[in-house]
Amino acid sequence: MLLQVLPKSASAYVSFSKLLSELSQTKSVKQGLQIHAHLIKTGLSRDAKHRNHLINFYSKCKVFPHARKLVDECEKPDLVSWSSLISGYAQNGLGQEALLSFREMHALGVKCNEFTFPSVLKACASASDFTLGKQVHGVVLVTGFQSDVFVANTLVVMYAKCGHLIDARTLFEDIPEKNVVSWNALFSCYAQNDYFSEAMALFQEMIASGTRPDEFSLSTVLNIATGLGDIGQGQKVHGYLIKLGYDGDPFSLNALVDMYAKGGDFGNAITVFGNIQEPDIVSWNAIIAGCVYHDYNGKALELLEQMKKSGLCPNMFTLSSALKACAALGLPELGKQFHAELIKMEVMRDPFVAVGLIDMYCKCRLMKDAMVVYRSMPPEKDLVAINAMICGHSHNREDEEALTLFVEMHKRCMEFDQATLLAVLNAIAASEDIVFCKQVHSLVVKSGYKADSFVLNSLVDSYGKCRHILDAASVFEECPDTDLPSYTSLMTTYAQCGHGEEALKLYSKLLDMELKPDSFICSSLLNACANLSAYEQGKQIHVHVLKLGFMSDVFAGNSLVNMYAKCGSVEDAGNAFDEIPERTVVSWSAMIGGLAQHGHAKEALRLFDDMLSDGVSPNHVTLVSVLCACNHTGLVNEAQRYFDNMKEQFGVERTHEHYACMIDVLGRSGNLNKAVDLVNNMPFEANGAIWGALLGAAKTHKNVELGQRAANMLYALEPEKSGTHVLLANIYASAGLWEDVAKVRRLMKESRVKKEPGMSWMEVKDNIYTFTAGDRSNPRSEEVYAKLEELGYLAAKAGYVPMVEIDLHDVEKREKELLLSYHSEKLAVAFALIVTPHGAPIRVKKNLRICLDCHTVFKYICKIVSREIIIRDISRFHHFRGGSCSCGDYW
Repeated sequence: MLLQVLPKSASAYVSFSKLLSELSQTKSVKQGLQIHAHLIKTGLSRDAKHRNHLINFYSKCKVFPHARKLVDECEKPDLVSWSSLISGYAQNGLGQEALLSFREMHALGVKCNEFTFPSVLKACASASDFTLGKQVHGVVLVTGFQSDVFVANTLVVMYAKCGHLIDARTLFEDIPEKNVVSWNALFSCYAQNDYFSEAMALFQEMIASGTRPDEFSLSTVLNIATGLGDIGQGQKVHGYLIKLGYDGDPFSLNALVDMYAKGGDFGNAITVFGNIQEPDIVSWNAIIAGCVYHDYNGKALELLEQMKKSGLCPNMFTLSSALKACAALGLPELGKQFHAELIKMEVMRDPFVAVGLIDMYCKCRLMKDAMVVYRSMPPEKDLVAINAMICGHSHNREDEEALTLFVEMHKRCMEFDQATLLAVLNAIAASEDIVFCKQVHSLVVKSGYKADSFVLNSLVDSYGKCRHILDAASVFEECPDTDLPSYTSLMTTYAQCGHGEEALKLYSKLLDMELKPDSFICSSLLNACANLSAYEQGKQIHVHVLKLGFMSDVFAGNSLVNMYAKCGSVEDAGNAFDEIPERTVVSWSAMIGGLAQHGHAKEALRLFDDMLSDGVSPNHVTLVSVLCACNHTGLVNEAQRYFDNMKEQFGVERTHEHYACMIDVLGRSGNLNKAVDLVNNMPFEANGAIWGALLGAAKTHKNVELGQRAANMLYALEPEKSGTHVLLANIYASAGLWEDVAKVRRLMKESRVKKEPGMSWMEVKDNIYTFTAGDRSNPRSEEVYAKLEELGYLAAKAGYVPMVEIDLHDVEKREKELLLSYHSEKLAVAFALIVTPHGAPIRVKKNLRICLDCHTVFKYICKIVSREIIIRDISRFHHFRGGSCSCGDYW
């Protein structure tokens, strides 16, 4: 059909040129070949003009072998031939081929003109050949084409794309008559180099100069507004689009969708998207990627389905967004379907695709699948892929694998970045590997990341998790710019390691620097107060939480519940719990645990039922608290029921903690045989907590044989702990086996195990006062001992008799009475009676279990002084009020 309309003579040259031009626009190669054949047949192909049009046609249709052959067949190809070929190469990203052709042309003495120079300069930019680009610039200057606006514009782009933005700006300023292309050239290059603020300023300068923007200007500026996250500027550009009549331009509409979607304005994003008559793949990708960017992952997957129904097939960018949505929603099966689609597309060798798959599988906890994708990548993997795999291991608590991969990477002398170090330090913190931590610290210093605040903050956290507080503090002091996260890292370290006072001092320093604390800092401080039993300071932090508006924050709310519960005020804990707007399993667990520790077992179990009715599933921590509640009040049958049904009813696997609680329940209640059977039939080896529970039960029930067995196991598992020796000695003493008591003491001396001294502390007006047995270091110690003597007299008068049989010292009865009267918790209570207002509750914390004599005497003292005495020992709270204890003497 085409041959029938071909012109029959050379005089119809214009028809040939017009026809080839039209065919090049539609990339109709077959028809072009027919014309070429006709020109050969008629002998017209030797004509220079026809040949040049053929070269231009083949170049634009990317059929470069034919174009090159036509050039090579010509004895002296002219400038038009070379320009057509070079332009075709340059426009199709074949920079090196374009430059080779330019060198050939130059060697033949053919001079460039205003049409050739832009193509050559474009090729220099795409090939990043700045040296040749400068040489071409020299030729431009010599030949006088620098005043041509098209050449000048391309020079600006070449310098900018080769990273010489200052020179590009200078060349731009030298253009005598700038057109819209001149402005577009520079601010698009600024945008491509992420200089969004400078690009936006240049666009505003262009508007002020009176230059009318075109659709390319506006679509580029929309991308700039997206980069800045400035939706206001984007809306102004939207106004320009409508005003100038470009609101139907597909590039601009796609940029608008992308800007609104990434800016979080989904109403406008959907509206603009709906106005696109035929959305292309870019339109769909923009709206889907925007949904994923703002965590509207379900919506993203819905849009993907709509796209498929519209007849468009997703590409690798669409599916990469879909994989992120699957990762966020935990949809591994759907992710596998997308994986299959990517395999069919034959794009699996693209690192962008592989990293997306690794990330999805890791976040869906399918580490084997992630490793299959990782291993299928070429041996020379890029840093992003390795980082994804290290992060995946760390995220899934495969810390050893994460660190091993980093070691392999380091052995191969691969570069690493901030993301690598943060993932590795996270793995170190989780594994508490202090040796590795110090090695990475050294690497941080050597590699120049010592000034990176994110890396240093992670180092502080890693040292803290490894319980190397001095190292953590040292790194903090080395931070060039201590910011809020820096303080948070060290404060959390202090709080987690039991150095609450240091955490509170650091908080005061933070306030002096006028840094505004966030909810995470408040949570850390509340935990520090909880560990110190610093009730008054905890209340002050509560005031800060109120002032800063964090009461709706679930983390701060949970920490308030925990702090008040551990500071002895279960009522305040209940009030804080009631104010949490959306309670999580952590909220419920904190309150249930608080009630359990304070001996309110029935209330704790009732709250557990409320939690289940609220649709919240318990975790292993909740069930430990439930078992503790049963333990503290001797609810053996209830504890057995919860323990037996953990897996079937709640889907929670029993851990060492659950077994330790259940063994303690059975042991305290005298069911020693059942407790031993449970230990013997456990699915894993018993740890120190479990043997400790058996040893405690043996002491309570004076079972020497069981005590010896449990102690021998603990000597092997925890040889450094003095509590084992002390409890065994108490068991021997209660059975009158004084020679065995002496043997235990000799063993302690030979093993260099020192008995942990009993210590009690209390808070008065933001100060923490500490006491040890027989301590006279307090400035008011004379008053304290006088008060003790007075209380001893009044208690004896009320019926108290010192329990000298629990003291193992080989001294006279009167001496034993004195030793008992000077226990640390008695000194703390006496001091509190002197320095606190009459009627105020007394709150004391002890590092060991309260002794039987102190427990007995406090029941008398609380009634004598008409004060509530709250003692928090290592295992629970004791509220002494009106002559009795909240534990009901079951402890």
